[in-house]
Amino acid sequence: MFKLVECEGVVRVPPSTLGKPLREAVLEILRREYGGQVVKDLGIIVSVLDAEASNYGIIIPGDGNLYHKARFTMLVYTPMLQEVVEGEVGIVESTGLVVRVGPVDGYVHKSQIMDDVVSYSREQSAVIGQKTARVLRKGDSVRARIVAVSYGGRRQALRVQMTMRQPYLGKLEWIREEAKKLAEAVAKSERK
Repeated sequence: MFKLVECEGVVRVPPSTLGKPLREAVLEILRREYGGQVVKDLGIIVSVLDAEASNYGIIIPGDGNLYHKARFTMLVYTPMLQEVVEGEVGIVESTGLVVRVGPVDGYVHKSQIMDDVVSYSREQSAVIGQKTARVLRKGDSVRARIVAVSYGGRRQALRVQMTMRQPYLGKLEWIREEAKKLAEAVAKSERK
């Protein structure tokens, strides 16, 4: 889920940016500092959208920088448990898939791809259902449900695990086929 988060803080404005308007300099510094950062229980900061800084800054003796109080708005992506998301398959491996969902990569274990036993084809860079013969490749658009979100590790990473085994999840082409079959079945039962 994308959301707007308003924050307050102190921004260190170096002398090299003093030729720019204060708002522009503060916005540039905040974007460079926060863009792409992962914050525990908040998510990944996509961008700083707007900022306002106090006109008066503080100078610390021996430090040539100015310190301004600032209020700023950030666009944040927070993966939520049970959220249904759509993305593109980026990597197909023997253990599962990596799906790009907005600014985050999610992982789908091979047991969570479909209600079928899947085999991995290195030559095709695809997973194939043994009973259904359904094929999922890199670049395919899919719908999945987020089942686990964790923060941590040495690189302050954000890990998202997903499933596609529930009804109306999986490759978008498969979902359209299922919906068409259901619509035909309903139309047929209404005719009787």
